[in-house]
Amino acid sequence: MTTRILGIDPGLTRCGIGLIELGSSRKVSLVAVDTYRSMPSEELTVRVGRIGLQIEQLIEAEKPQVIAIERVFSQQNVSTVMGTAQISGAVLMLAHKHSIPVVMYTPTQVKAAVTGSGRAAKDQVGFMVAKILGLSEIPKPADAADSLAIAICHAWRTPAASDSPNLTKAQKAWLDAERAAKTK
Repeated sequence: MTTRILGIDPGLTRCGIGLIELGSSRKVSLVAVDTYRSMPSEELTVRVGRIGLQIEQLIEAEKPQVIAIERVFSQQNVSTVMGTAQISGAVLMLAHKHSIPVVMYTPTQVKAAVTGSGRAAKDQVGFMVAKILGLSEIPKPADAADSLAIAICHAWRTPAASDSPNLTKAQKAWLDAERAAKTK
């Protein structure tokens, strides 16, 4: 049995979309990756609507069983945080409409899941995403690679991951870190 996981790196100008399949052997494979865009010169409702409609079309066509989204976090740039939150809200509404569970992960959790370090640089995340999925190139732009990293993070956080003898080094590091955090 496989599980389709839609990873979303929310953004108002560039929204990364990554769809993977998680197999019974804990192997993940690429289904689709894209970056949905809107123009800053457009009205806010048009921008959110454009990206939301594209996400809904993907949901209807590909039928993900779960949506993993990067959690909005505080930054210096308030307008970036607002755009991220607005797209996240649209995704939450679509998930509700289509009865799809949603999980949220911090950037640190995502980086740790795919690289073994919560402080990894963007290029390290992209490199590991390509390696994990067996891609010849790192998905571009970074928003696309990040969306796949978010989906992989969810795939590897599922409880069955700890039962598999085929865990990668990054998966083992992630599970060890989770176990250590629970004992504190």
